[in-house]
Amino acid sequence: MAPMGIRLSPLGVAVFCLLGVGVIYHLYAGVISNRFAAFRQRKRVDLRDLLAVSVEAAVLGGREVKLVREQNGLKEKSKGHTREGESEPLTMGDLQSHRKMFNLIKNTFPEVTVNSEEHDNMVDKVTWSRDIPADILEKIEGGKDVPPEALTVWIDPLDATKEYTENLVKYVTTMVCVALEGKPVIGVIHQPFTGFTAWAFVGQGSNMRPRSSYSVNPPKMIVSRSHAGEVKSFIQDAFGNSSSVIAAGGAGYKVLSLLEMPLSDAEPVDQADVYVHITFIKKWDICAGAALLNALGGHMTTLKGEVIDYSGTPLNKGGLVASIGVDHKALVEKLPDWDPEKH
Repeated sequence: MAPMGIRLSPLGVAVFCLLGVGVIYHLYAGVISNRFAAFRQRKRVDLRDLLAVSVEAAVLGGREVKLVREQNGLKEKSKGHTREGESEPLTMGDLQSHRKMFNLIKNTFPEVTVNSEEHDNMVDKVTWSRDIPADILEKIEGGKDVPPEALTVWIDPLDATKEYTENLVKYVTTMVCVALEGKPVIGVIHQPFTGFTAWAFVGQGSNMRPRSSYSVNPPKMIVSRSHAGEVKSFIQDAFGNSSSVIAAGGAGYKVLSLLEMPLSDAEPVDQADVYVHITFIKKWDICAGAALLNALGGHMTTLKGEVIDYSGTPLNKGGLVASIGVDHKALVEKLPDWDPEKH
């Protein structure tokens, strides 16, 4: 209540309040503007940072995979069956690797879509170390920023789970792939049991390279262990009975078999000229390999030579053929007509 004899004018009070708001606005407008600008800047993703995080995620996941296998703590169960009737095993290696890989990427880049082969509601507060490996710093420039909505990340926390349960660990990898508007631009394939990590950034650089020579007369083909007999017939229709077939586990391993691998005391990776898959396959299995091959001048397409879109649904229904150092188009033209949806 105003002192006796003094009457407050409603208009005067309103003017005073408006002046006060104006003063506060001018005092804080700069701060608010700067914070809004910083918020908008954070809405873009530096692809070199995302490559470094992808490498770190694959390595962290690989440690979990190796630890579970060495402690014999697989706790294997089936999560379903493939179209061909093969059981799809799930182990603690898959789940613990998923928790590290998925949460590290999402905690660092929350606006980016991340698709994983596994699903789990457990939250891990793992954070990026902010370390960028020396070879990435040497070969890749920073500042290549893109909007997060243009990105799709595909992760495979444990590729070759069946072989993992059989202790055929040379086939096992963890993988991360980044697709920009559906095109694979970053690929990481990590071998948990050797510690080696292959990476590539399309158009920028890689720590991998092609072998010095390849053959297509006839090629040495690498295919899945689960249906090697059926693929062998498919390959012989194209290249004759003299063509040889390597049966192996893991899509990541098969891509590495096309490249020059560093010398290691571990069991060597098989060497193949072409990788073929004639049934449905998921994008988290193949996206990282596609990025590595694209970065090195190779190709991974459907059996009909079509480009694979790495956005949208996880399933690639067109099979695949992957090569490097050969005429990919001529290779595709030699393949017999085959519709994976009918087999």
